[in-house]
Amino acid sequence: MLIGFSVGNYRSFKDVVTLSMVAAEEACGNDELDKNNVFKVNQQISLLKSAAIYGANASGKSNLILAFNFMRRFVMNSAKLQITDKIDVEPFRLSTETVDKPSFFEIVFQLKNKTYRYGFEVTQKRVVSEWLFCTPRSRETKIFNRQGDKIEYSKNIEQGNILRGLTKKNTLFLSLAAQFNNSLAVEIVSWFSHLGVVSGLDVELLKAITLEHLSNRQDLIDDVTKLIKKLDLSIDNLNLETETRKISLDSFPQDLQDVVRNIISDSSGEIKSATIKTYHPKYDSTGKMIELEIFDMDNHESDGTKKIFALSAPILDTLQRGEVLVIDELDARLHPLMTRNIIELFNSQKTNPKNAQLIFTTHDINLLSHKFLRRDQIWFTEKNHQGATDLYSLVEFADINNNNTLEKDYIQGRYGAIPFIGDLSTIIGN
Repeated sequence: MLIGFSVGNYRSFKDVVTLSMVAAEEACGNDELDKNNVFKVNQQISLLKSAAIYGANASGKSNLILAFNFMRRFVMNSAKLQITDKIDVEPFRLSTETVDKPSFFEIVFQLKNKTYRYGFEVTQKRVVSEWLFCTPRSRETKIFNRQGDKIEYSKNIEQGNILRGLTKKNTLFLSLAAQFNNSLAVEIVSWFSHLGVVSGLDVELLKAITLEHLSNRQDLIDDVTKLIKKLDLSIDNLNLETETRKISLDSFPQDLQDVVRNIISDSSGEIKSATIKTYHPKYDSTGKMIELEIFDMDNHESDGTKKIFALSAPILDTLQRGEVLVIDELDARLHPLMTRNIIELFNSQKTNPKNAQLIFTTHDINLLSHKFLRRDQIWFTEKNHQGATDLYSLVEFADINNNNTLEKDYIQGRYGAIPFIGDLSTIIGN
């Protein structure tokens, strides 16, 4: 369960900002939303099941998603770096204050009834600091703390002296400990590996992820089929026709290589690929269905249907496992009712009994309703005049109540986070 995520001096984020999934008191006033959109952890803390992030184009929404993805990938892969490799972090570039300063990443999450706070500061050359703390009950305790080359650790880190000596300047201590099968480090790195971070614009990458999920799970194929039928896409059934072929990882973009590597069938570099067939009812002149017509997903279905299919496995798998899914541009190519129904899967006790969490960026103002989202589930990104992104929640506006029309107020600029468009009539001369 995600409690909070913080980032600073990364891309458009100059100062540290925090996305909090902790439910605010009196942020709703709607008993139905309080029951479905919030869940308790250990009877101590209430967390949100979803969070929507709004903002103008180029305001930093996608950079927040990229920050999630960078932290996830670096935790999983930093132990594989050579000593001469650069860390692919991009600091804030529009201020002299941030030159040569490290980028900051921290995440707070629940794992096996314990709260962990893990973070690090990095430049392109090295890990400047790194820390892991645990709160088993009420008091936070240190697991390890790193400042430069100095690493202090508790008894939870077996082989601490060996690990300290082997930790390279561009390698996370946590990642190396997991490589040496430290049980706690393995659990935490595994948590990061199950943190889903995807782009709603990259349908081909989403499709690859979905095919990875579906390759060996008939139960998930059945669930995907049910979802697509329920969403009224005129599809009666799905079928995956697989084949095995040789591939080269170098032919894929960097972000896709990890996905592809996971589904290569053996060391020979063979991979299972699939063609998705969809089945549509075919009717006679009286309106009676007589058979099913077979379509090819790639060639015959709409862009919206392709995206629904591509998103289906990450969404359903996240719900089934009670994990966290972060999606950039969830609503792209989707009808507003489709987007709403996907979010409702998470904001429901019935379809989300394991309290999975969805974080997404969107421009869909139809979601801005007191009857659909709590105020603490609505977030905004806005750039200041110096090009730095701020992140803030609707709950920070003290004068908002359930009588406000959120959609109208947002478009009118009451909450900021909208584009300021100049006079376009001067662009083309008479």
